[in-house]
Amino acid sequence: MTTALITHPDCLKHDMGAGHPEQPARLTAIEDQLIASGVADYLQRYEAPLATDEQLARVHPLKYVRAIREAAPETGTVHLDPDTAMNPHSLNAALRAAGAGVLAVDLVFQKKNASAFCAVRPPGHHALRARSMGFCIFNNVAVAARHALHAHGIERVAIVDFDVHHGNGTEEIFEGDPHVLMTSTFQHPFYPYSGTDMPASNMVNVPLPAGAGSTQFREAVTGEWLPALDEFRPELVIFSAGFDAHIEDEMAMLQLRDADYGWVTEQVKSIADRHAQGRIVSMLEGGYALSALGRSVVQHVRVLAGLNA
Repeated sequence: MTTALITHPDCLKHDMGAGHPEQPARLTAIEDQLIASGVADYLQRYEAPLATDEQLARVHPLKYVRAIREAAPETGTVHLDPDTAMNPHSLNAALRAAGAGVLAVDLVFQKKNASAFCAVRPPGHHALRARSMGFCIFNNVAVAARHALHAHGIERVAIVDFDVHHGNGTEEIFEGDPHVLMTSTFQHPFYPYSGTDMPASNMVNVPLPAGAGSTQFREAVTGEWLPALDEFRPELVIFSAGFDAHIEDEMAMLQLRDADYGWVTEQVKSIADRHAQGRIVSMLEGGYALSALGRSVVQHVRVLAGLNA
């Protein structure tokens, strides 16, 4: 089975203004590198559907979903919070970003694809139950995880987050939930200044200091993540795949390199192969140095697609 690539042109139309790091060119950079590397030839493409209110309501109160719909402007730009804005296309982009995760889950459980990478934006892991935050409107991985639990009758989903920022929204949504294990690394102290204050038992949070690189990251994965994941025995693995811990990314101060993203994907894929029949869904989060973003996604997707041999 091939790996699915799920995206949509609507995700290119979401634009929060000149100079905003979470820009449409992120998806173009990924597409260009996937094509240039030849990896795109091995992927099966799908267009992301619009998430339904029912799917979103498993994570976000309907009152919040309706407030986002009402906030969407017909012209110009409105700010939901200091970092997150909507233009007239942002609502559809956000609905497609969440819908991509739902489609990805369905594809891997229907055995149409072994794994899926969702090249979508806006990202999601800072979105709280009832509040936008940090470029995020809906929590895409949370919507995907709840869909897997609800629609496919499984008991255990693992969320693996290697973004440089802590996925505070995902943690808020799932803390204490026995059906979800979240493992994460993130720079600390750093935005959003969370993840270290007595996390719940289903949260394996490994803060890394500014300047940490491949060695510290790999020690965190092998020493903390993998034992917890093996013990949990997930039936599905979902990546919150942020690539902003890269040494070339000036938004933060970790020093990962292209190869680290391939390596961590291999480690987690071994867990999925052992416990989840290989089922992996990966959803784009951060990553703002365009060349590094594209190259790192290639390393990640190459492993998902089994092209790393």
